[in-house]
Amino acid sequence: MTAMKLTTKGRYAVTAMLDVAMHAEQRPVSLADVARRQHLSLSYLEQLFARLRRKGLVSSSRGPGGGYRLSRRSDAITVAEIILAVDEPVDVTRCGGQANCTHRSQCLTHDLWTDLSQQVESFLSERSLADVLHRYREARAARERVPESGDGQAAIPIAASADTGSKSR
Repeated sequence: MTAMKLTTKGRYAVTAMLDVAMHAEQRPVSLADVARRQHLSLSYLEQLFARLRRKGLVSSSRGPGGGYRLSRRSDAITVAEIILAVDEPVDVTRCGGQANCTHRSQCLTHDLWTDLSQQVESFLSERSLADVLHRYREARAARERVPESGDGQAAIPIAASADTGSKSR
């Protein structure tokens, strides 16, 4: 197992790759556009995309109309690949998976956190950019279908507002 640790670097890389996947159909996407749309630092994105390019996840073109494209189809790039490409292992152990949690020995919960790290890595390895985009688009479409009440607020469907198990006293 490769240790995985979810950090800002990994989150930003995934977000930026999703943006490229959404917008690179007609022409390459500039990092300035990604930075503006996602409210991310351009210089930080440049660092991340240098790593993503070296790992073969994106290709770049220079000059007017230049920018980045995915190097493979969005259904062939996993979230785990992106996170690992920017050198961000996903790891929830305190010791980085080294089993030297407390004074060079394994802590009582080491195996628990190692198992969780493996589950997280497996989950992210099973999710492609296309999967994440599909889910995002479905959720967005569902939100747009929710009718508004007279005060401009989204109306809560009757079934969703039913008692959710809490008891009134």
